[in-house]
Amino acid sequence: MSDHLRIFIGRYTAGDSSPQPAPGITVADFDPDSLTVTPITGVQLPEASFLGLSPAGDVLYAVREEDSGGVAAFRIDGASGELTPLGERSTDGSYPCHLTVDASGRHLLTANYMSGNVAVHPIETSGRLGELSDLVQHEGSGPQKDRQEGPHAHMAAPAPFGDAYLVADLGTDTVYAYSLDDATGRLSLLAENRMRPGSGPRHLVFHPFGEYFYLANELSNTVSVCSYDAANGSAYELIELGCVPGSKAGESFPSGIQLSPNARFVYVANRGDESISAFEVGDNGARLIPIGQWPCGGSWPRHITLSPDGRFLFSANQRSHNVAVFRVDTSNGELTPTDTSFPVRQAAHVLFAKTGQPTG
Repeated sequence: MSDHLRIFIGRYTAGDSSPQPAPGITVADFDPDSLTVTPITGVQLPEASFLGLSPAGDVLYAVREEDSGGVAAFRIDGASGELTPLGERSTDGSYPCHLTVDASGRHLLTANYMSGNVAVHPIETSGRLGELSDLVQHEGSGPQKDRQEGPHAHMAAPAPFGDAYLVADLGTDTVYAYSLDDATGRLSLLAENRMRPGSGPRHLVFHPFGEYFYLANELSNTVSVCSYDAANGSAYELIELGCVPGSKAGESFPSGIQLSPNARFVYVANRGDESISAFEVGDNGARLIPIGQWPCGGSWPRHITLSPDGRFLFSANQRSHNVAVFRVDTSNGELTPTDTSFPVRQAAHVLFAKTGQPTG
């Protein structure tokens, strides 16, 4: 019998007028044998659209994607899954949509989408967040005036080696590279890497060798293979591929992007086309080869997540209010839909607990 896998599910809460609204964050157990998802607890938090974990996996962090943006911290009881609030902090920006904890567990970086800046908070030994240590403002715009009237920081991703972070900005068509000073919690600009005008870079994922990353472009409906130089933070687009065959920009909008644990396959969620595309990684990371496309099991897949062993993919389908589960063939990257569809109103993000944590 397989061990259960603990998952955390964040969702949007706006417009939920039910007398007993579901938690903003749900804690559940997934049984890989029976393919069942069983909710065990949860907490109320508005607009908890993105989640992250401390390196030890004992503290959960969540954004509050609101005009006056915030981030919240929760102590996780490994046995029961109960979440104990550790407080909240303002991000000094609007509509934070992504966060990441640095490898040392001493800093939290948050991307404020609407205000186009990146916030850094120190993390205390208890897991609580300290006062803001830095706020970096992006400047500029892009050619699509309805979506690129100003900067829109969408993600802060750590490079595999060193202290660098790459921030994808949809509004300025730029991937900014910063170094993080561990002592002060301040960011220093390394490079401004301009991508194709109007492409709208959203999320990225690194190849483990650190020489390449894969970039989901929301506005151009594409995925790019980019080279990366860790010495100076510079990045260059090598090739740009369509995410949906026969679909044009403005017809489908890529969202989440994931690399399989064996680093052989890349998956991209496509909102509008309501699908998940898969690519094989070639040439030691320098190439992506399309291998297939599958319906996402719902509507408007905001984010996709792979299980730690790579055998399952979860799709958080925002508009159909469900999390769909797929089997993954780790030898060829193909997806197989299951009958598992867990109801979550305005599902936004699924996060697996750190492996090795007890689930009771």
